[in-house]
Amino acid sequence: MTQSQNIVLVGAPLDCGKARKGCLMGPDAYRTAGIARALTALGHSVTDLGNVAPDANDIPERDGLVNLSETIGWTTALMRTAQEAIQQGLPIFMGGDHALSLGTVPGVAAHAAQDGRPQFVLWLDAHSDFNTLETTASGNLHGTPLAYATGQSGFDGFPALPAIVPPSQTCIIGLRSVDLPERELMADTGVRGYDMRAIDESGVAALLRPFLEDVAKAGGALHVSLDVDFIDPAYAPAVGTTVPGGATVREAHLVMEMLCDSGLMTSLDLVELNPMLDERGRTAQLMVDLAASALGRRIFDRPTPRMI
Repeated sequence: MTQSQNIVLVGAPLDCGKARKGCLMGPDAYRTAGIARALTALGHSVTDLGNVAPDANDIPERDGLVNLSETIGWTTALMRTAQEAIQQGLPIFMGGDHALSLGTVPGVAAHAAQDGRPQFVLWLDAHSDFNTLETTASGNLHGTPLAYATGQSGFDGFPALPAIVPPSQTCIIGLRSVDLPERELMADTGVRGYDMRAIDESGVAALLRPFLEDVAKAGGALHVSLDVDFIDPAYAPAVGTTVPGGATVREAHLVMEMLCDSGLMTSLDLVELNPMLDERGRTAQLMVDLAASALGRRIFDRPTPRMI
């Protein structure tokens, strides 16, 4: 039986990391889909801190970058909030687009550093999000958080990192859309990245298990960042960055069940849910179910979903 934890829900309704809007409704969609109820049913206590708001700043916009000032405002606010929330329990940051991880990952890494623990990051995503402000072709800053959190250069205007996650302590699973500059930077820095071919050939468990073993050996903290587009859009349509050929529902649940078995996860992002693109809430419900799997729900505990 999974040990009871205090789960801290943090809403991050940011919608500035890209041009297409709708992710700001994500936190309330998770609440409506019953995330607190699902986790309480597993024996956890749940505290909902409500929604974060971005900090004000006077940083000028830059040509070619989408919503730079607002994104930096969210980064500073979420960096601070993450450091506070993780002191209360296991935080789940409900997005919002993936730009939220510009704040959440450095925030939890700062807490790990204070505890003398190495911070590891598992990135479940169709994209590597390893662009910098200098390499991004689209200007969408939701494609930059992992590069920022691992201390890459090219982030003028962003706050100094309170702690850096070494690239060797990151693992990306589910890749199927990576820009050439990202690919080169990943190769240079030693990030572990596995595309869908690797999953097809080896199975997701064989890819994830060695990384979890490394986290355990190091006594590390593990932040998990789950993007809706990790999952194939046939099962999870409510995302503006759909890339065909993603993980199946079963593969996604296996990853979460392995995380639960390991007992290593210390924080979680749920990102890129755009309720405007959903079908009767099924993507929001799937993401809630995946969070529940990571926190103790077993396949025989899973309720049959009702059509809304």
